[in-house]
Amino acid sequence: GSTALTMAEYFRDVNKQDVLLFIDNIFRFVQAGSEVSALPGRMPPAVGYQPTLGTEMGSLQERITSTKEGSITSIQAVYVPADDLTDPAPATTFAHLDATTVLSRGLAAKGIYPAVDPLDSTSTMLQPWIVGEEHYETAQGVKQTPQRYKELQDIIAILGLDELSEEDRLTVARARKIERLLSQPFFVAEVFTGSPGKYFSLSETIKGFQMILSGELDNLPEQA
Repeated sequence: GSTALTMAEYFRDVNKQDVLLFIDNIFRFVQAGSEVSALPGRMPPAVGYQPTLGTEMGSLQERITSTKEGSITSIQAVYVPADDLTDPAPATTFAHLDATTVLSRGLAAKGIYPAVDPLDSTSTMLQPWIVGEEHYETAQGVKQTPQRYKELQDIIAILGLDELSEEDRLTVARARKIERLLSQPFFVAEVFTGSPGKYFSLSETIKGFQMILSGELDNLPEQA
């Protein structure tokens, strides 16, 4: 990680270029630090990571920045042990990232790809003065509806949909439509899925979510 970042800094500072740095997987950097930390006999904390984890991660991530000469933008794969987002390794990493895209095993099991979890995924750039008021408000609604659906899942599993109020049944139906709309056939995945790739513009995507949230599509099945 440090070697690749040093090379990226050279292209940014000496060649005055904008650099895109891919790191796969940043968890390996944490593992390496943990192994090296054990050599001098340091006592690791109960969770097994080195006591200097935060300092080491900060020293790497804070070098990924823009200057007057150029910039470094990094896309990083982050392994999450046991799917626990509160694990010290991913939690320390996420603190330095502007945006995170979290993949869900549950969505993948439903055959929904890309299996992006809208509740755990975040972006510091999702602000009304950056993306616009319409985009921001729609995104908040898209998060609130699946969140309510998630809260209702225990009740649905025990009592079934029929025991829900009319409002909650509508919420469930809209949340399922949102799940489907968040999926998009990838061009690069055609050979694996057999489905042709499709492209949707940002304005089309926002409009589609607005129609679901407003109830315009309540009379359509979720597969539509």
